[in-house]
Amino acid sequence: MSTPTNASSAIAQLQGNSLTGLVQNELERMIVAGELAPGAKLTEITIATRLGVSRGPVREAFRMLEEAGLVRTEKNRGVFVRDIALDEALEIFELRAVMEMYIGRKLAETATAAQAKALRQLVDAMDQATKAGDAHEFHRFNLEFHDSLLQLAGNAKFAANYRRLIKELSLIRRKNLTVESMAVYTREHRQIVKAIAAHDAEAAGQAMFDHVMNSRERTLHNYSEQPAEAPVQPPARKRAARGAVEA
Repeated sequence: MSTPTNASSAIAQLQGNSLTGLVQNELERMIVAGELAPGAKLTEITIATRLGVSRGPVREAFRMLEEAGLVRTEKNRGVFVRDIALDEALEIFELRAVMEMYIGRKLAETATAAQAKALRQLVDAMDQATKAGDAHEFHRFNLEFHDSLLQLAGNAKFAANYRRLIKELSLIRRKNLTVESMAVYTREHRQIVKAIAAHDAEAAGQAMFDHVMNSRERTLHNYSEQPAEAPVQPPARKRAARGAVEA
């Protein structure tokens, strides 16, 4: 049986681990939402003060975020939000497209009518956000849509690797949200759900693959030297959804 001292130490460790997780989740949300921009320097004391915690959990959260690919540590300089290079992002899109094809094929074989209906309702919500020009709401429902697809696929190991890729892409892809692109994303999402509901594995897989590769091409265009359409600015003070899975 543990002594009171050992028990107290164990409780303190659990509390510390829990607090570190909360700090990590909040920093991750701020990075994905664009509140902490790529290249921004993060200091322990500033983040600790902002979140009302000690510096220990912040330091540990920085380490975990570096493992997740969202921040980088530079010797004698500090911790910075990662700035994903375009070439790296394009490679991630290609890998993600293959993963999405798997998801589409699997859901076409396993999704129920109720699950397809729920996916269709999320697409309807994205359509309403597009018509209102509300990039924040579109982004929120878009994350929920893709995270729902991922959860329905039911492969935890696959999901963990997929989410890491999506979080890395979030560092570069906010520029893709324009009124025009939101409408395109919505049409592509409807095609995906239609194929899943029809239990057409070939069509669902191809629709998912094309959706990601089309997004890759939009990213390439937006970050080329040619002028791109100005991104829609999300309303101030609204928060992005936690799932971090994008179109």
